[in-house]
Amino acid sequence: MRIFGISAVVLLSIVDLGWSQVDVPSSQTAKLPMYRPALLGTGPDSLINRIDTAGLIKQGQKDAAIMFSCSVKKDGTVLSVSTYRGTPDSKLLEQEILKKLSAAANPKFIPAIYNHVPVDAIYYGTVMFGIVNDKPRLRIFSNQEREELKKESDFIGPQPFWGGDSRFNGFHYPSAESVPVQVDGSAELEVKVDATGSLRDLKVLGEQPPFLGFGDAAFDDLSKAKFIPAFRDGKPVASNVKIPVYYNEKGF
Repeated sequence: MRIFGISAVVLLSIVDLGWSQVDVPSSQTAKLPMYRPALLGTGPDSLINRIDTAGLIKQGQKDAAIMFSCSVKKDGTVLSVSTYRGTPDSKLLEQEILKKLSAAANPKFIPAIYNHVPVDAIYYGTVMFGIVNDKPRLRIFSNQEREELKKESDFIGPQPFWGGDSRFNGFHYPSAESVPVQVDGSAELEVKVDATGSLRDLKVLGEQPPFLGFGDAAFDDLSKAKFIPAFRDGKPVASNVKIPVYYNEKGF
């Protein structure tokens, strides 16, 4: 198991989560908040309002949940969508999420901000679909922590980002020496991030298949990252979360 750790210093900054400006001249960056996570946004173009809940019911979708991640560019456009850890019989919900987050659908998020500047970041979300009194109930949470999801907390998980102080540039498939024949793989890491977005501890919790370097590859990539800090009730906070990384045989 690989472990990364340094001492923690926690500094809190208040942000305005209602700010939705995307392209801002450098002379105006001071008007942006210090930190803001990538967000779903509101209105008709928001993901939660684009999902066809009535269509899901007609197709026979029952109570289901699925997690997803996507890269959100600093202009709010979406790239590299992945879905995983769906409950049994969540296939229709998964297909709907992938459809609405596809390039053809041209989805838009509110982009992340770090140090007053829009940045590219990875968004981690959980979609929950249910039927209550014969009507659809759809909720999307900006985290993947089971205890937070159970409580339906106002919690947004930390998000690794590109640019600025961060040396993170995405996840990379293990080297050919580690995986001579490419296969699908995954790793799960425990990540501790302080309220300023600095990584304070990093551990590989597991990898599949074992001994092929998926854990090491994910560790190496995340160890270079700065993060948009987690938010609770609209304020940045220190956090301890688990981040899954999935690889396919064609590369991440």
